[in-house]
Amino acid sequence: MNTENPLLAAGVLPAFSAITPDHVNPAIDEVLAGFRAEVARLVADPQARDFARLMAPLERWEERLGRCFAPVSHLHGVKDSPELRAAYSAALEKLTEHGTELGQNRDLYEAVKAVREAPGFDAMDRARRTVVEDSLRGFRLSGVALEEPARSRFKDIQTQLSKLETEFEEAVLDATDAWTRPVTEAELGGLPESARDMLRTMAKEKGVDGHLATLKGPVVQAILTFADDRALREQLYTAYNTRASDQGPQAGSRDNSERIEKIMALRHEAAALLGFASSAHLSLADKMAGTPERVLGFLRELAAKARPVAARELDELRAFASAELGIADLQPWDVAYAAEKLRERRFAFSEEDLKPYFPLPAVMQGLFTVAERVFGVKLVERHGVDAWHPDVHYFDVVDHDGTVRAGVYLDHYARAGKRGGAWMDVCRSRMDDGESLFKPVAYLTCNFPPPGEGKPALLTHDDVITLFHEFGHGIHHLLTEVDWPSIGGISGVEWDAVELPSQFMENFAWQREALDLFARHWQTGERLPDDLYAKMLQARHFHAGLFLVRQLEFALFDFRLHLAFDPARGARPLELINEVRDEVAVLLPPAWHRGPHAFTHIFSGGYAAGYYSYLWAEVLSADAFAAFEEAGVFDAATGARYRREILAVGGSRPALESFVAFRGREPQPDALLRSYGLAA
Repeated sequence: MNTENPLLAAGVLPAFSAITPDHVNPAIDEVLAGFRAEVARLVADPQARDFARLMAPLERWEERLGRCFAPVSHLHGVKDSPELRAAYSAALEKLTEHGTELGQNRDLYEAVKAVREAPGFDAMDRARRTVVEDSLRGFRLSGVALEEPARSRFKDIQTQLSKLETEFEEAVLDATDAWTRPVTEAELGGLPESARDMLRTMAKEKGVDGHLATLKGPVVQAILTFADDRALREQLYTAYNTRASDQGPQAGSRDNSERIEKIMALRHEAAALLGFASSAHLSLADKMAGTPERVLGFLRELAAKARPVAARELDELRAFASAELGIADLQPWDVAYAAEKLRERRFAFSEEDLKPYFPLPAVMQGLFTVAERVFGVKLVERHGVDAWHPDVHYFDVVDHDGTVRAGVYLDHYARAGKRGGAWMDVCRSRMDDGESLFKPVAYLTCNFPPPGEGKPALLTHDDVITLFHEFGHGIHHLLTEVDWPSIGGISGVEWDAVELPSQFMENFAWQREALDLFARHWQTGERLPDDLYAKMLQARHFHAGLFLVRQLEFALFDFRLHLAFDPARGARPLELINEVRDEVAVLLPPAWHRGPHAFTHIFSGGYAAGYYSYLWAEVLSADAFAAFEEAGVFDAATGARYRREILAVGGSRPALESFVAFRGREPQPDALLRSYGLAA
């Protein structure tokens, strides 16, 4: 193996400073060649029909491949460049071809089947049995039973989809980075100092004076929430909601319209080749929900409860905006602004009042203390770790007995070349098969506003919730006790349950006991005052109906788009989203709105026909946290049970079984409705 290539080095952590685009494809080629040779050896060896001699080597090679590509994929998300993009795309195409080739290898399929059918299978431990069962399902969903020409066509589809989905995401990133707008002094009215600092920082990054609006998430949020200048809000809203489309200031540039059509057609064709009625049916083959009827029933039941509440909230907001703000015709770019003014009026506080109490360094320390109290682990910073940017920090996850169990990179701030949003991803998977030993390592990435002049990064409470959410994903990966990468941590967990640990963690950001660990004024050290905390709690359910119908709009659009696709009619994304809005929305956007064109979750982010998972998993997470509300927020026994029954087992057993093992019963929806203030 070429040890001069940093992607092939045996080190525990990637040597990011040494990785160049030129390293990517030679490394991938070498690992894939070794993987193929190993598969050929295994199928040719009649003795390789048990777990140790067949499944364990396959897991080792999957881990090796992941270890090689994970840094590349990560850099593509946080430090993109034209050269890296080209190398990434070429490598991804090879990986996709390899995955389909492996999934269609009938000799390998028969070998795995032999493991499943062997007399000793039922005596294996649960994790090993799951590896085998999941592998067989993967073969079936990869078209192992297909005959030519369907077999080759399926493989070709997977390659095309991989390319199109990458192009979709890149178009959104480029459109986001391409648009800027100077903001004059007169247009700064209403913006708090923190937002002005952020706009100055954006200007500096672009090498210009003054203040600059961009389409980065924190900037969009600040301007739409606080800017008094209605024309500025409208311009920003328009630019943001027409990214990568045929409308708006970048109309036709990087337009994702054709990609949406091609992606949907290919997904439908792939599902049909496998014998599924739609790509939604295919998506549900390995999810908790099981059937389209169950998903749609779940979403529409929530909509029936949420829409009347949302309608009342909107009527109230319109009346307030007209009477108090002089906005007689409330438009979508006015909603966040008017809502913030109403919230300030009703609860006598603003998100800005909270920000001084959430300096990022203190929030991080508080989050780590929560992890220590609930899960029994410490996060200890390790200095000198090679990273992709000076702002990145690395932490060892240390168990109560001093054992380093895992590690995590934290990359907090928005910057050019970094895709928007927040996410957790896998750097290294846990593996211990007696031959290979790797501890899990995760990436936690956010897009918070960077520190201002002379002050730390100050977070909104929503930012705090986002951080806790992604940490929940991270701790799921980091505290796994499953030795096989394919089912350890978040891997192998049903997609509509994978948000359970992340949404579970969000709850701590509302608890006084947790907030007291970090919510202190960045200048005075003053604890978050009781009256401000009380106002925060009172405002928790403010416009919960409007928020929920927005999530339902996303979820129903995604699911219906995949369920109802008709090759003769095409994807019809704009027609379908309007139908969904007529069903659940209470405020319709302008006709030029192109939300689908930047909906990376479903067109490039793994949530195709699965966006409902956020709401589905909220039922699980709200009910799981209720156990802590009953026993005590930091109850050690409840935390240990949660760690043991939810986090440690990963995908080694069905999520429902893990939930019941923790909670003692099946999940109940009441806690979710309470969390939105919608309980009867």
